[in-house]
Amino acid sequence: MKLRNLGTDTQNMPRGVQPDVPEERGNHGPSPTEIRQRAFEIHIERGGIHGCDLDDWMQAERELQLKYKSEAQNNGKDSKTK
Repeated sequence: MKLRNLGTDTQNMPRGVQPDVPEERGNHGPSPTEIRQRAFEIHIERGGIHGCDLDDWMQAERELQLKYKSEAQNNGKDSKTK
């Protein structure tokens, strides 16, 4: 009988839980990991009040998308001036 490692067997993981796989950020915006981290920061800043997770996620996503958009615009200006 073959023993299985339950810690790394993805078939035994509950739904919604995924193995630690590096997430790639596209050139167009933040990765889900970056959004998750910022949403948690917002949650803490809000006082840890439960029930606002979607609001926190949406706010984090907006903030980070604006950040990436402004960085892209600044990089475009920098390359034109060189």
